[in-house]
Amino acid sequence: MGYKKWTLSAQQLRPDPKYSSVLASKFINCMMRCGKKTVAQKIFYTALDIVAEKIKDEPPIEVFERAIANVRPRIQIRSRRVGGSNYQVPMPVSSKRAQSLAIRWVLEATRSKKGRPMNQRLAAELIDAFNDQGAAITTKENVHRMADANKAFAHFAW
Repeated sequence: MGYKKWTLSAQQLRPDPKYSSVLASKFINCMMRCGKKTVAQKIFYTALDIVAEKIKDEPPIEVFERAIANVRPRIQIRSRRVGGSNYQVPMPVSSKRAQSLAIRWVLEATRSKKGRPMNQRLAAELIDAFNDQGAAITTKENVHRMADANKAFAHFAW
């Protein structure tokens, strides 16, 4: 009998209480710092309230889901060592990793902006991502551009 590490899988993750969305719950968990989930929830829900004021024709949870879908990468680059040299090899991204990358990029873009409260920065970044703009979309485009530039090494993807 070996030691089995306990992990929380996506099936065990409960939907968030306000919108019943597993994606929102995952986003809140990624945004959380030092175990302060209620603070992260307050920031997230306040940001979605701001989004609802600015984009009136769509429900805020759909704006959030579409923003994450717009940031999701289709391809990524990985370093491969072949014969003494490193190559940046483009590879397709699994849907689970694409979602986690999108969440990470949105949070990094939000945290990099300074001068305003976190909920306002998050709302602005979600609206930008919804409109295919902003720092998270720029990160995605840079990854796609790098993958396109290195497609000559795609045959190393095994």
